Amino acid sequence: MSVVTNGAPIVTLTPAPTLDRTYYVSNLIEGGVNRADGVAEELAGKGINVTKGLILAGIDAPGVIPIGNADPGVLERTGHAKTLIPLWIDGTLRVSTTMVIHNGATTKVNEAPRPLSEEDWAAVVELTIKTVRDNGAQWLVIAGALPVYKSSGEYVDLQPIFDAMKEMGVRVALDTSGEPLQFWARKGAASIMKPNAEELASAVGRTLTTIGDVIDAARELCSHGVECVLASLGADGMIAVTADHAWAARTPPVKVINTVGAGDATLAGFLSAVVSNPVAEGDNHFGVGFDVPHGVSAAVQWGAVAVTQATSGLENLDHMPEAILTETPDRSALLEEPAVA
Repeated sequence: MSVVTNGAPIVTLTPAPTLDRTYYVSNLIEGGVNRADGVAEELAGKGINVTKGLILAGIDAPGVIPIGNADPGVLERTGHAKTLIPLWIDGTLRVSTTMVIHNGATTKVNEAPRPLSEEDWAAVVELTIKTVRDNGAQWLVIAGALPVYKSSGEYVDLQPIFDAMKEMGVRVALDTSGEPLQFWARKGAASIMKPNAEELASAVGRTLTTIGDVIDAARELCSHGVECVLASLGADGMIAVTADHAWAARTPPVKVINTVGAGDATLAGFLSAVVSNPVAEGDNHFGVGFDVPHGVSAAVQWGAVAVTQATSGLENLDHMPEAILTETPDRSALLEEPAVA
């Protein structure tokens, strides 16, 4: 079944999707035999999770994915036939295994992304650009681990996508980790980057112990050209930082069931608020051309909802907690846990 993609404001790209298998156990015995109380399977990946969340909010967000053709029925089986645009490539789909214990602790084991040929990646780039152009989208989300090229072992090149988006006037939100995060942070090609505290510490090469440290580190990324850094701080909520402004947001405590996918929910929440509350052209009230305080407030609300649900992708947006927004964060406040570079 074809995906209806006319006029979606947001397109996502998941460069390395995965089949998530989640096992729910009463107690995890290391080195022993564990019996699952329940098992769930879903097609996942950070961009896919963003698409799923946005669709729950009534926002079209078709998702582009390169996917192994060894399991041609996976889109229908996992309920994504109408929301994802696949590029079928030779091979299998990687598998990620999650163990969720009754007390909320989560253990995850991810297979490495499948390497891609240069030809396959070029086709992914072409399909992504076409999908954005066909929709007249305002945003492209590139989210998740990046695969490497089969021939060289180097990470796939995002620059052709960034160049095309710049030409079309489309903003890019990039959510990745490790070497690619550090590399593309220095390039400054993305409008939004969404590191957690540890990833941000690694990107700037130093330990972060206070909210002020987080703001200063985020500003380093902004100095390279990133418009807004969304720093996920776990129990400390989220800090949204631009070159000239910073906002802190959090929610009251919620019961945590599963943290996998919570970061994807925060990005979906941010973008849902941004496209639903457009800023007039030329309005630079927030220092950037989109409503950051609305966005970061929605981000922490969506993230709080996500951790109360058992799956890695949002199932609903019920019981949305209040967002507590601080427009002048206390720079001296200590993080609950220092983020080590």
